[in-house]
Amino acid sequence: MLNLYFRLAPWLLAIIEVVLMAGAGLLIWRSRHQARVKVSALISSESAWGRFARRRKLSVFAVGAGVIVLRTALIPLLGVPQPRFHDEFSYLLAADTFAHGRVTNPPHPMWIHFETFHVIQQPTYMSLFPPAHGLVLAMGELLGRPWIGQLIITGAMCSALCWMLQAWMPPQWALLGGVIAALRLGLLSYWMNAYWSASVVALAGALVLGAWPRIRKHPSVAQSAIFALGLVILANSRPYEGVIFTIPVALTMVLWLCGSRRPLRGHALARLLLPMAIVLLMGGLATGWYYYKVTGSAFRMTYQVSSTQYGTAPYFLWQTPRALPDYRHAVMRDYYQDLLDEFNGNRTLGGFALRAAVKLANWWQIYLGPLMTVPLLAMPWVARERRLILPISICAVMAAALAVETRTLAHYFSPATGALYILLMQGLRHLWQWRRPAGIGPAIVRAVPLLACSMIALRVIAAAAHIPIEAPWPRGNLERAAILRQLDQMQGGQLVFVRYGPDHDVHQEWVWNQADIDHAKVVWARDMGEDANEELLRYFSKRRAWRINGDDSPPRLEQYSTGLTN
Repeated sequence: MLNLYFRLAPWLLAIIEVVLMAGAGLLIWRSRHQARVKVSALISSESAWGRFARRRKLSVFAVGAGVIVLRTALIPLLGVPQPRFHDEFSYLLAADTFAHGRVTNPPHPMWIHFETFHVIQQPTYMSLFPPAHGLVLAMGELLGRPWIGQLIITGAMCSALCWMLQAWMPPQWALLGGVIAALRLGLLSYWMNAYWSASVVALAGALVLGAWPRIRKHPSVAQSAIFALGLVILANSRPYEGVIFTIPVALTMVLWLCGSRRPLRGHALARLLLPMAIVLLMGGLATGWYYYKVTGSAFRMTYQVSSTQYGTAPYFLWQTPRALPDYRHAVMRDYYQDLLDEFNGNRTLGGFALRAAVKLANWWQIYLGPLMTVPLLAMPWVARERRLILPISICAVMAAALAVETRTLAHYFSPATGALYILLMQGLRHLWQWRRPAGIGPAIVRAVPLLACSMIALRVIAAAAHIPIEAPWPRGNLERAAILRQLDQMQGGQLVFVRYGPDHDVHQEWVWNQADIDHAKVVWARDMGEDANEELLRYFSKRRAWRINGDDSPPRLEQYSTGLTN
């Protein structure tokens, strides 16, 4: 029985959701012919919903504020997440750099002891990722801790999705879409409860898709600037996926400007092209200046430097892999060898099919799950609507673009989150029109937000009761966080040499440092053996030195002694 539980664990939430949906479906079916005793109450509540939704600005604010308030209220129960994966620590390095008023950091003289993943050490010491999410987390750090930035941007993303939907459909449906996004992506997903760049990217896509219909209806400087700002954020968060997202949008705009319903030439220049050009130019100059400071060239991105220094597997399946460099640390060699093996596996037909299935399953779990698969029942009708060609095209080209990447995580699709929600909400609108059997469509649509709320309540209750229906809260590398708290309570500076066991998980890394290594309370270094460690011990002669094996259970600090073997 225990073995069965562990096999089902990754899908347990989806299974529970299916059970709840089956129960709701049974109730709907059994009550389809019964007298509508509560019709007046339903009409009254839906009228109140519609009146609130028509207050568009208030609706947009309420969605985002609700996410922030509810997740903050859950902190005593769910805690504040700790970073775990490489990307998260790398974003936090960027945040710490920006929060201290720097664009990047000079390379450390002892940098070979601090080499780690998704971080360049030369020509400067910095995260390999574009700067947008680092700026978000830096805002949080200035407010007290980086996760506050994640909290705020995820609330803002849900607000942006509601605002975007208001341009595509009636306000009551836009508000419903914002609430569903808040429940599915905003509260308990890893977009909120980790440090990945997902919410800021989805927000950028929503800005573009929300501004576009407004521009077509009434070109204005404000909407054109919002449209261009979304593109700038995409370029500085997920550049490749941002470009793919932009292609259908740009083609749609060109066709509009060349078509019979194009705006007057003066309006197009003054209210559309000029504001966009100014924002894009300013964004381009700022981006170029950032990369010039970090890599030495305005046209060389940080990930290109990292790829040259460390990378083996190309980003795309049609490219040719590089030979393995001479790594100074075995753990880094193992990580990049894994990437190369995955790349080679993807280039076989069977490997590509298997990987595509895994990508699709992960994407489905994050964006849809059983509940939001329901609106797909109406996709044959949605696909016939000409005005939805743009969101359909965006989702299609994003799927194709992600299929040819060597490694893809679900949030790589995040620029198209807004496009997906346009299609899902339009699907629910079509379901609402299903009247046979009597009232079946409205009943299904009403059940969707109720079941989404039920899943949130169930997960919170399970966390409070310590019922293991998902990974425990808070999330992240809690063992490293506990050791860090222990070291922070000690007097003076601390230096920790990290080593691992023979079966180490390369995704469970401990060697991460702050932007200003020399003035950090705790410095994490790789255990390179007695002779190599000696130079670092001399450099940090005033620090207390420790050793730790990150794979011990639980990991324990041991005072550094030259008598210990590696």
